[in-house]
Amino acid sequence: MEDVVAKYVSQKVSKTRWRPVPATALQPPEVFATGSWDNEENNISIWSVGDFEGLGLSGEYHGEPHLLCDIQHSGDVMDLQFLDQERIVAASSTGTVTIFKHHQNNETLSVSRKWEKAHHYNPSYSSASCTGIVCNSPEIFTVGEDGKINLFTAERIDAVRTLDNADSSTLHAVTYLRTTEILTVNSIGQLKIWDFRQQGNEPSQIFSLTGERVPLHCVDRHPNQQHIVATGGQDGVLSIWDVRQGSMPASLLKAHAAEVWEVHFHPSSPDHLFTCSEDGSLWHWDASMDVSGKKSLLHTGGRSSTFLSHTAVNQSIITPWLSNDPAKDRIETTNLISSPTLSINSLDVLRSYLVYGTDAESIYVKKNLFA
Repeated sequence: MEDVVAKYVSQKVSKTRWRPVPATALQPPEVFATGSWDNEENNISIWSVGDFEGLGLSGEYHGEPHLLCDIQHSGDVMDLQFLDQERIVAASSTGTVTIFKHHQNNETLSVSRKWEKAHHYNPSYSSASCTGIVCNSPEIFTVGEDGKINLFTAERIDAVRTLDNADSSTLHAVTYLRTTEILTVNSIGQLKIWDFRQQGNEPSQIFSLTGERVPLHCVDRHPNQQHIVATGGQDGVLSIWDVRQGSMPASLLKAHAAEVWEVHFHPSSPDHLFTCSEDGSLWHWDASMDVSGKKSLLHTGGRSSTFLSHTAVNQSIITPWLSNDPAKDRIETTNLISSPTLSINSLDVLRSYLVYGTDAESIYVKKNLFA
């Protein structure tokens, strides 16, 4: 595993995020942000992955990630998203949402805007954890333990819109479906679509796990085919949903032995998907090749094959995530962690680079993901 570099950071890491790279840029991702949790003092930190100038003939870089700057953060960092190249939005267990600005000329971080207790319980005004954020500059959507959804913009002091009692249970995560629509997942196994063009506090669609209402902890949408949505549950199951039809998942894929904390489609190669878990594993789900084009997938060392189970779907575009013929399409899964220890709380993928953070107080950068 020489293509993985590790850095011990003396803090449990709750979130890791690559700084966006312009689509036209040729250079690999260089900078990422992390947030910490469950420490006496928590931080937002900005890191450089190492010395890219010292690339060897094999394209490897040497040297562990190094800290560019950090700033104290009140409460656990529950979510972290780049708003743009300079600004990072952090969600806190105190209910506060903060925009931090990274000053690249002198490598410092400062508070650009803060919404205190954006999430709280009424009428006591006691704080509720802000559990998830999603950004599309200048918009910022936040969700929380209080079942509330906020829409902020970076320039305004007050919320643009608040759905006070959007959900009667805890909202765990949020992502965009389309420009004006968001997806949320909650603690009773529901996936909901909210259309912010509509007035009122009701979701436009509700999808739900059948049987036991297992909490859903994370959600991501396919970058090219917006009707395909992935969620991760407390039971370690990856669910794939087709939000064009039905109210249940199109497939349930058993992966982890404990909670799935994050799920991410690869932004530019969405036949690849990644999940990380409380059980210390990080799975790469590879649906990029038809099974007939693969060698035997039943290897040792953390590889296995998972059949997709589906209802019949009339599709205009063939996608391996929603296949009419479960026997035709297999997904190859690989655990990227050779010796799992404590929880892997967060991951992010960009181009052929993966960054992840753990309760073992370490961050890892893996390159050559598809090698």
